[in-house]
Amino acid sequence: MGLRFIGKDSGTDGANCPTAWVDEDAQEILIQGWKAEEATLAECRETGPIPDTEAVIRVPFRMADVIRKACDAAERPAV
Repeated sequence: MGLRFIGKDSGTDGANCPTAWVDEDAQEILIQGWKAEEATLAECRETGPIPDTEAVIRVPFRMADVIRKACDAAERPAV
């Protein structure tokens, strides 16, 4: 089935911006965001390591509605 696009950051021009998708086959929510800078990563590592297969990203608060929509889509797959 592939990825289902949920939405992009409304505060950007629509290019190279935070985005959310749902992968119903893998049962995962995918988020594109800005890479966290080293100072933030160091602070995040205080709670545990960040494996090479994972990343810390930033998304603006204004994307809360898009992330909620992604969560709703994950709980209620398309028919």
